Amino acid sequence: MSYAVIKTGGKQYRVQQGDVLRVELLDAEEGANVSFDQVLLVGSGDAVNVGAPTVAGATVSATVRKHGRADKIRIIKFRRRKHHKKQMGHRQHFTEVEITGINA
Repeated sequence: MSYAVIKTGGKQYRVQQGDVLRVELLDAEEGANVSFDQVLLVGSGDAVNVGAPTVAGATVSATVRKHGRADKIRIIKFRRRKHHKKQMGHRQHFTEVEITGINA
């Protein structure tokens, strides 16, 4: 089974064909095909091809399943004895993609 390490949204992911993962928000419609061209590593069995910094000509294709927002994260800043308390919340946008192929 071949695998690859891709970079998108400032993060790196190890993917195989059929994997479903949540990445940072992509500008694509649901059901659209997207291609990741920043492939850092491609492996198949014992053979591993490491890029410097990327593998030339390698792409990973995926299908957009849905867009959404993650669970709310609560941020609390509190200073004791200073009558200071600040609360905030944040929900990060994501795109859920399914890996359809690795072209090395």
